[in-house]
Order: sequence, then structure tokens, then C-alpha cells
Amino acid sequence: MQTALNILTFSRAPLAMLFLFENWTVRLIAVILAMVTDSIDGWLARRYRSTSRFGAILDPAMDKFFVYFVLSVLLVEHQLPIWCALAMVSRDWSLVLYAIFLLLTRQFRTSEFRSIIWGKVSTALQFSVLIAICLKLRLPHQIYYAFLFLSSLALIELFYFQFKKLTLK
Repeated sequence: MQTALNILTFSRAPLAMLFLFENWTVRLIAVILAMVTDSIDGWLARRYRSTSRFGAILDPAMDKFFVYFVLSVLLVEHQLPIWCALAMVSRDWSLVLYAIFLLLTRQFRTSEFRSIIWGKVSTALQFSVLIAICLKLRLPHQIYYAFLFLSSLALIELFYFQFKKLTLK
């Protein structure tokens, strides 16, 4: 089961490559399929209790690969200002800060890797914004500010669970 789930997760890489085609329909289908595969692989893994440390790392890595690749294409095509792209990936900087904390405190190897609520919300918003961009919809700047807010909430959530874990020992 894990192999099938990992293949489903890896499918987001070729879906990202579809953004090399300058066809809004192909791009829209790619984003929707990436969103669906992200939802299905996580749901199936939890449903059939087929989760693994590798899968817990692979799934968000493929999400990031998809989003970063797509944003790079959109930036090159001048379809998105750089500050908007940076706001969309600000949650990843929260993850980097948290990973640095874990490394400095020698807790990285013993940490449990799992999804967090605000990470899921941020990913859903990323996919929604990419769909809107594919449909050539104009989005208010507040959408991009929401990414910064979600990034802060994600960092708070990560440290909250880390603190909670330490206090239970």
C-alpha cells in the first residue's frame, strides 16, 4: 500500500512539468490533479494506517516541489509579483526556522514528522490561489497577507507541540 501511496505522491512532479505548456486548461487540470492527489494520498494513508516517516516527509516535499516549480514558471512569465510568490511560500520559512531549532537542540532525529493544521490550510490556500491564477482571476492583496498570517500560526503550532511534548516527559 505504501508503494502505491508514494507513487501517487510522486505524481505531483510530472504534474508540475505541465506548467511548461502555456495552456491555461492544461495548467488548471495540473493544479486540480495535484490538489486531488495530495488529498487522496493523505486520506488513504490515514484510512489504511499506512503512514511512514518517509511518506510524512515525501508528501510535503512533493507539495513544495509542485508549488515552487509552478511559482517559478509564473514568475518567469511575469504573471505574479515576486512578493506574492514569497508570501505564498512564507510557511516554508517557518518550517526552516523550526528545523534549525530542532537541529540546534539536538531533537531533529527524535522528532515526529506529521502534518499540522495550519500547514494544511496554507497548502489548500496555495492550490486555490494557483487555480485562480490559471483562471486569470485577479486576487486582492489580502490573500497574500493571509499566507504571512498562516505562516505565523504554523510556527506557533509547531513550537506548541514541541513544548507540549517536552512537558509530558
